[in-house]
Amino acid sequence: MATSEGIVYIGNKPTPNYVLAIATQFNQGVKRVVIKARGRAIKRAVDAAELVKRSFPEKVEVAEVKIGSEEVGEPDKRRTVSTIEIVLEYQE
Repeated sequence: MATSEGIVYIGNKPTPNYVLAIATQFNQGVKRVVIKARGRAIKRAVDAAELVKRSFPEKVEVAEVKIGSEEVGEPDKRRTVSTIEIVLEYQE
C-alpha cells in the first residue's frame, strides 16, 4: 500500500533526475509529493515542479508553496539560506 505523501529533496543532480523521482512516486500511488530545496537548488526545484506539471497535464497541480529561511553553519560563522517547499497533488 502506498503512502499518501512523498518527499523529494533537491540537491545538485540534474533536474530530470528529480522529475523522474517525482513521477515515480505518483505512478506508485502517492497523491501528494513535497519538493524541498534550499539555496541554489531552489531553481532546480521550481523547474522540476513545472516539468512534472507539463508531464501530467490536468492531473498534477501545485497545492501549496512555502518559502522561508534558516540559519546554517558553525556557531561563529552562521549564514541565512533561503528555503522552499512545493506541494504537488495528483488528481484522478
